[in-house]
Amino acid sequence: MVARLCFVYMTFCFVAILVLAIFLRDETSRMFYTLRVGRVEKKQLELQLWQKQLQLENSTNPEEVEKRLALELSLDAD
Repeated sequence: MVARLCFVYMTFCFVAILVLAIFLRDETSRMFYTLRVGRVEKKQLELQLWQKQLQLENSTNPEEVEKRLALELSLDAD
């Protein structure tokens, strides 16, 4: 009887450890996916910011301003 209870207890512990290992593995995968999504979004936002900065620099470039003024003046003259 004691041997049977010991066997049941050890089986229960073994199954509990396996279930815990699967849970932790799944949780680790989920955390890795969330981290990866955050990094990708950060890179996309950095790229968008970089593009906006380039657009701003182009719009404040004196040559670009002269071109736009010349274009506007030529449109007004027509």
